[in-house]
Amino acid sequence: MDSHDLLSMGEVSERSGFAASALRYYEAEGLITASRSPGGRRVFERGMLRRLAFIRAAANVGLTLQEIRDELDRLPAGRTPTKADWARISRHWRSRLDEQIAALERLRDGLDGCIGCGCLSLQNCRIYNPDDVLADSDAAPGAARLPATLRRPHRPAAG
Repeated sequence: MDSHDLLSMGEVSERSGFAASALRYYEAEGLITASRSPGGRRVFERGMLRRLAFIRAAANVGLTLQEIRDELDRLPAGRTPTKADWARISRHWRSRLDEQIAALERLRDGLDGCIGCGCLSLQNCRIYNPDDVLADSDAAPGAARLPATLRRPHRPAAG
């Protein structure tokens, strides 16, 4: 392989928008591959940029890391997704996006009355949570009435 087709960690980070730590993590998870330069530094084939763009797009759609891995594992020999692969995979995402759009429209349309939170402990929401019934519910922590499609696990902010 021509050395012009190899990119350093810094170049891949800059061009992909992923931090070097994310690149190392994705490599450890088997989503991307790197080789080592004679000096022992990670180098990536230029095609990894397309693979990283795929990972970013899939994450933006809401796919989990496992779902992204499953899609990439369907590709022969871990190759970078082609235009045909992208078309096939994105058809799977269409229904997921349609569900998210519908859930967002329901949230938007009900926003002036309730944002779907179930009021948690507020006892005077007579519309969606009379008598604070969701306080004793196992429905979900937090935004109990927010459609599941719109819920993401809570990640504490970095301090």
